[in-house]
Amino acid sequence: MAENKLYSIVSKINLLPEFLRSRALSTFFGNVVKFAGTSNVVVEELTNQRAVISIKNKKAVQNHIGSVHAVANILIAESATGYLVGMNVPDSCVPVIKTIKADYVKRAKGDMRAVAVLTDAQVAQMRTEEKGETSVKVEITDAEGKEPVVMEMIWAWTPKRR
Repeated sequence: MAENKLYSIVSKINLLPEFLRSRALSTFFGNVVKFAGTSNVVVEELTNQRAVISIKNKKAVQNHIGSVHAVANILIAESATGYLVGMNVPDSCVPVIKTIKADYVKRAKGDMRAVAVLTDAQVAQMRTEEKGETSVKVEITDAEGKEPVVMEMIWAWTPKRR
């Protein structure tokens, strides 16, 4: 498969000096995915197999106990996994989230970070199959490095309707 448009754009941004990359990626995705921009989601790192997305524990995204709201945690996990899928499916396909499962296992403290990864087999599947689905691994950690939310994200892709 030839590189898709998103992969090409991100690859060009990744050629920028390191100190500019995160801001450029965050601005790009914040403009494309409005809710991510409104919530000030930060794209720390993005390749076709790994995404690191974070959100600061600021008042605008806090819950009633002062930690990052449950939905904001889902936002960074969905963003990290979705950006990976989007970078790998052909332009003729549309990626869609199929399942989000979130188990809140302990209280989160401070800023939150989502790290999502794809295997070589998942990348190959997305690039060669016109239609499919896969569970994208994502780990959500807080400022103490603990994993207060355990998530499962299942993404599907199908041909675009013409």
